[in-house]
Amino acid sequence: MRQEQIHAAVRIVKREIRRWQEPVVGVVAKEFNRDPFLILISTVLSLRTKDKTTREAGDRLFAFARTPATMLQLPLKKIEQAIYPVGFYRTKAKSIHEICHRLIDDYGGAVPDSIDELVGLPGVGRKTANLVVTIGFRKPGICVDIHVHRISNRWGYIKTKTPEESETALRRKLPKPYWIIYNDLLVPYGQNLCLPVSPLCSTCKLTDLCDRVGVTKSR
Repeated sequence: MRQEQIHAAVRIVKREIRRWQEPVVGVVAKEFNRDPFLILISTVLSLRTKDKTTREAGDRLFAFARTPATMLQLPLKKIEQAIYPVGFYRTKAKSIHEICHRLIDDYGGAVPDSIDELVGLPGVGRKTANLVVTIGFRKPGICVDIHVHRISNRWGYIKTKTPEESETALRRKLPKPYWIIYNDLLVPYGQNLCLPVSPLCSTCKLTDLCDRVGVTKSR
């Protein structure tokens, strides 16, 4: 995919994803008026967990607490019970407690709006930090998860080996107006059509733009 073709690709993906469910963090953002804290906690819960499980766990947890202070009032065991069966629920419950302590001790209970500060919080990596910055604060950032990394390379738009390398490459190449929305576009596309194994190329509207890098089998 050539640089000038990214505009057409974004237009097509925007149109195609309307038939699929929005990623869970975006749903939480709309429901809770883009509350950065709830977006942060939802993103932590979502790691290696399906959206349906994440949403149900978040609903149970947020019924008990929606601020760092009230979250710290919950015993660790209660958080574990609320978020089960998300992946690594015990580790995530501990991270949530530690995050809330840090937010209160270092930021007066507020969520910082910079990636550098966010990645300093327990259990928070660049993917989570970028999601909080872009969705919670509407500031420029590029959240690169497995779908964004895979599809951007499959298109031939970038050539990288890791999500971290992909973020750096996309920051250099992707037009800035697409930064905030890029993850929201490619996640549902990657979950439903541009699959990791045997993607549905026969029904994809991007066949004229995609280089199909690494695709050996498709449907």
